[in-house]
Amino acid sequence: MQYSRDFSPPPNPLDSPRPASFRRDARVIAVVGGAHSLSHFFQLALPPLFPLLRAEFGASYAELGALVGVFYAASGIAQFLAGFAVDRAGARPLLLAGLALLAGGTLLASLAPGVGWLFPVVVLMGIGNGVFHPADFAVLNACIAPARLGHAYSSHAIGGNLGYVVAPMVSFALGAALGWRFALAAMGTLGFVALGVVITQRALLVSHRAADAHLQTVRGSLALFVQAPIVLCFAYFVVQAMAGIGLQTFLPTALYAGLDIPLMLATSALTAYLFGGMAGILAGGFLAARTTRHDRIAATGLFAAVVLLVAVGAGMLTAPVVLPMFATIGFAVGVTGPSRDLIVRASTPRGATGRVYGFVYGGLDVGGTIGPALFGLMLDHRLSREVFFAVALCLALAMATVVQVRRGAQGRGGPARQAT
Repeated sequence: MQYSRDFSPPPNPLDSPRPASFRRDARVIAVVGGAHSLSHFFQLALPPLFPLLRAEFGASYAELGALVGVFYAASGIAQFLAGFAVDRAGARPLLLAGLALLAGGTLLASLAPGVGWLFPVVVLMGIGNGVFHPADFAVLNACIAPARLGHAYSSHAIGGNLGYVVAPMVSFALGAALGWRFALAAMGTLGFVALGVVITQRALLVSHRAADAHLQTVRGSLALFVQAPIVLCFAYFVVQAMAGIGLQTFLPTALYAGLDIPLMLATSALTAYLFGGMAGILAGGFLAARTTRHDRIAATGLFAAVVLLVAVGAGMLTAPVVLPMFATIGFAVGVTGPSRDLIVRASTPRGATGRVYGFVYGGLDVGGTIGPALFGLMLDHRLSREVFFAVALCLALAMATVVQVRRGAQGRGGPARQAT
């Protein structure tokens, strides 16, 4: 069975959101963005406590690093499967279950008698983390007025970034002052309080379910996943995550080892990059709301980041411009975010949001696994400057996929389904 991008089965009356209003849209965005922020917060609840765990249990950094790998492996598998569940059962139960698993897993981790006991716990947390992209985007696409979707995607991404920024500070501060067990117990308890708040707003978490049972089968979904625009969206997330997560992991090291940038300044460059990314996401929401050519916005931002990263790799960087340089790179990458999400939406048939977002966002987990390992290997071989060229290459490949998504859509019967 062939799928077209303008496929629109009749909506399920059980999943029909009420007419959009600014106030209702703002509430939906706040609830979904807050849940997304919590998912990112819990991703970084445990890693800042690794030195304390190592001191108490005598664990190696390899063992502790394996915990992170197991978390994201479980998240990637769960994200793919959650897409099917969202389209069948709706986003609400998946999102609430995801928050419960993250908060409950964090509480359980506080009771672990040894590092080995943390592995099944992080599997549970990874499963919880995997539901958020398919569930969040299913709600946003179903509930938010098309003219405000760019802002909704921007707020969603900013919420996730804020979770990343806050988590290390809270986790390490509590752990250093009161011990790692108290820190995890406190964060888990906070997660259940937040879950209670979200439950009070559960009526807002509406999504469309697939009307055609055939579309929910593995065979039917595979026919959907092999469409060129969706494959290209998946490829985009793989190479962008390789670049983004690799840069976040090794930016200070690469600047220090390859360009003799003082370590404190190199570490500050990462902070500038992250805050620049949040500013870019905010600006990208306004840009995405004012055009249907989201491919141009994404390609332009990626091109600017590629040029600047090549300049860094070539040694055209001095200490006074390190912070503005990486704030600008972060802004250039961040501005592509809302347009990227709208490109995915335009490639998604109605009733298949969960599966498509679960599939293409699984590229984040694939890229997040490959990128740090690849760039770490380069650093081990003293290819510090070359890391910036490798990141630039990944972003250039991402730019190529954005352009090809639109061409692929036109080649299959016309322009993409409008997202605005």
